[in-house]
Amino acid sequence: MLNYFNYFTEIEQRFQQRRGSLLMLSTLDWALIETWREAGIPLEAVLRGIDQAFDKYDERQRRASRGMRKVNGLAWCAQAVMEATEEMKEAAIGASQQSKEEQDSGFEGESVARYLESNAGILAGAKLAAPADAVAAEVATRLRALAVEMRATAGNMEQLDRTLTVLEEKLFAGLMTAAPEAELTALREQAARELAPYRSRMQAVQIRQVEQQFLQKRMLEARNLPRLSLFYMTHDL
Repeated sequence: MLNYFNYFTEIEQRFQQRRGSLLMLSTLDWALIETWREAGIPLEAVLRGIDQAFDKYDERQRRASRGMRKVNGLAWCAQAVMEATEEMKEAAIGASQQSKEEQDSGFEGESVARYLESNAGILAGAKLAAPADAVAAEVATRLRALAVEMRATAGNMEQLDRTLTVLEEKLFAGLMTAAPEAELTALREQAARELAPYRSRMQAVQIRQVEQQFLQKRMLEARNLPRLSLFYMTHDL
């Protein structure tokens, strides 16, 4: 499993550091990070890709006769991140550290159970339109059952997270079905506008994934619903 607690923040900090000024990541940027995480791209590969992208940018800037435009989005580094990922695969970097990272992941049965129950309570109390309301109730019931299992057996975290991903996809499908057409159209148009400057630096499949993540993130935020994956669990539970 990837480093759940540092993945987002370390990427954000590295991007801000290399850019040379504080720039809060946009919803599009967070959606891109989520696609990297779901694709299993190691944190080291993302950080390396950011560094390589900015190294090239800095070199071009030194040679340029006039100032270059400031980098204003993480998607500008997307191609370099994918290249760094392929380099790491070829070199098999980090394979020997995997077992240690899993041991240090910090997940304990009781903490995970509380996390599952907390999300179940939010879903159970959400005011949603049909059929999303029924899906949310079903997912909440399943989360509570998983919490009971975690306290009893402290099961496999990777398997649990796969289950949570399936439940989240089911919830999102319900939200999509219940969402007004105008909301979906507006979100897709916003995603297209924000992605436009970076399309040439991203593969088509990656663009589709980011658009989907963008849509999902915005719809959940609008309804005050949680992400379900263990990736979003914090230490204070």
